[in-house]
Amino acid sequence: MRRRTSPTFDPAAVTPWNARIDGLGFGGDYNPEQWPADVRAEDLHLMREAGVNLLSVAIFAWATIEPREGELEWGWLDDTMDQLHAAGIQVALATATASPPPWLTRRHPEILPQRADGTVLHQGARQSYAVTHPVHRDYALRMTARMAERYGDHPALALWHVDNEIGCHVPRDYSDAAATAFRTWLNERYGTIDRLNDAWGTAFWSQRYATFDDVLPPLVAPMFANPTQQLDFDRFSSDALLDYYRDLRDTLREITPQVPTTTNLMTTSTTKGMDYFSWADDLDVVANDHYTIAADPERHVELALSADLARGVAGGEPWILMEHSTSAVNWQPRNRAKTPAEMLRNSLQHVARGADSVMFFQWRQSRAGAEKFHSAMLPHAGTDTDVWRGTVELGGVLQSLGEVRGSRVEARAALLVDYPAWWAAELDSHPTQDLRYMDEVRSWYSALWRLGVSVDVVPPRADLDGYDLVVAPTLYLVEDEAAANVAAAAERGATVAITFFSGIVDEHDQVRLGGYPGAFRDLLGVRTEEFVPLQVDERVEVVGKAVGGDATADLWSEKTHVLDGTEVVATYDGGPLAGRPAVTRRDVGAGTAWYVGTRLDREGLDALARTLVEESGVRPDLEAPAGVELVRRRSDDGATTWLFAINHTEDDVTIDGVTGVELVGDSAVGGSLPVPAGAVRVLRETPAR
Repeated sequence: MRRRTSPTFDPAAVTPWNARIDGLGFGGDYNPEQWPADVRAEDLHLMREAGVNLLSVAIFAWATIEPREGELEWGWLDDTMDQLHAAGIQVALATATASPPPWLTRRHPEILPQRADGTVLHQGARQSYAVTHPVHRDYALRMTARMAERYGDHPALALWHVDNEIGCHVPRDYSDAAATAFRTWLNERYGTIDRLNDAWGTAFWSQRYATFDDVLPPLVAPMFANPTQQLDFDRFSSDALLDYYRDLRDTLREITPQVPTTTNLMTTSTTKGMDYFSWADDLDVVANDHYTIAADPERHVELALSADLARGVAGGEPWILMEHSTSAVNWQPRNRAKTPAEMLRNSLQHVARGADSVMFFQWRQSRAGAEKFHSAMLPHAGTDTDVWRGTVELGGVLQSLGEVRGSRVEARAALLVDYPAWWAAELDSHPTQDLRYMDEVRSWYSALWRLGVSVDVVPPRADLDGYDLVVAPTLYLVEDEAAANVAAAAERGATVAITFFSGIVDEHDQVRLGGYPGAFRDLLGVRTEEFVPLQVDERVEVVGKAVGGDATADLWSEKTHVLDGTEVVATYDGGPLAGRPAVTRRDVGAGTAWYVGTRLDREGLDALARTLVEESGVRPDLEAPAGVELVRRRSDDGATTWLFAINHTEDDVTIDGVTGVELVGDSAVGGSLPVPAGAVRVLRETPAR
């Protein structure tokens, strides 16, 4: 992997991305190269009507700017930048590198990425490049430098948008270029081939390597590939994608050190290819793309989780929602349209959870190409549509909420998420292939969401001192330092809950011997001698006050023993594990440590979550009806709070015990806040005397 020397860089000299934006950002991807001049003129008029103040431009414009190698056509982009500036609209200008032009892949087919079975991914879609190939890297850096040199001083430029959704379509590339870069990465990680052999356990199946030159990516093989080889390739791939971002960013910084840089991440419960926590320090502001899944009846809960994850990557700082959809998308099996009320709720959920900008793909719905049926702010049917009216309404609402800009979400509960643990937990040849890491994360998040508990989603190595409740679902892989960090939270006074298949292996995917859950065995005061995964449709009963009296569990059970001082709070009822512990609790220092050795049904998990919330003292101060989301943002000085009340139900509700000014309707609230069905209300709360 090629390494650039980072230029001397002073973060304090960077102009904030929203320095010339009044209040919250609002806009989306703008692709003027798809339209004639008269349509672009109409765009400017309608953008003013909607209140647009921020656009991403030139994301997929490489072939338009450079239709033939070395022949540059800047006129249309020069005009666009000038016109947007005149309209008072700021630009997140892309490096135009998100897809190489056809002439480049024709001349240099060696830059194309490959799958594990050797299939070459050809030109004709997007992201048809291997990030590790030096030829592609040189061309991408050249285009990035051209953009910076031409537009670095343009008054419309607010932010550099580096490439686009890096790793979205090719999170793992198995090309020859990737193989070479992988070997370099391994040499840097291990130093000697003997250390690699030890970490990978290559004595098994005669896999011992004599030299780094013998190592390949985990290609399609006759049987299971070495699990640590797979895990390290996941780590390498995330680092390779980040290295690509860094190279383009450093090129921009050399020319425009005052302009902030970012790329649009995809922090969702389904995007596992990149360890975004390791990317955070390289982004001047975190930007995220999110799309709800139409078939998911609780997609608003998944949205909340993804937004909290974006905020976690941002270290609690405000972030940018770079893309979401006004209505239907084009890439799901059945692409359901949203109502304008749902679009407004989706947008303000992100704002409630820390976004200082709401943006969409895209401004004007395309008339051609693979995304022509993807919704936009301005749809095919024009302005006499619910989508357009919803766009204008949202622009007005965001304008009324400008004062929340820069404020932060406060939470006393932490949900631990770790990408290497995610990768490792879903490797093959495990006790069950039905375990999905993010299913467990989402189950616990949903239980806390239903209780109205605000949650920070953070990695296990994060500073946990500010949290009274810490939940670690299926932390299968954990390093010693992270395990000690979690234990220290309990010692300090937090309630810590750790679930099944946690602490099992170290960073090399090597089992921690002596009984499960390995790294957490002493903290929890339990020892599991073997796992007893459940078969498809098999259920076990679990009884105990902590799970609501009786509950049903599936997927997982364990033959667990408790050590002195550990309390059994729920047991299996019937079957081969009858009477054995299912949930335990142990006093640790000033706090407690809970172990959940099975996957509880919704009712049982809700009861257990309620028990943990009560014990830890993180129960919110306001009660909300089921399906109504309450989230607070707080000013930096702590003097002002804003309460977001988001009604996901079909019934009108009232939130009691609040006073202040409701910003959406600009009305005084003196004790109770009405929130109509499907609506959002935002209250600037009156400080308590």
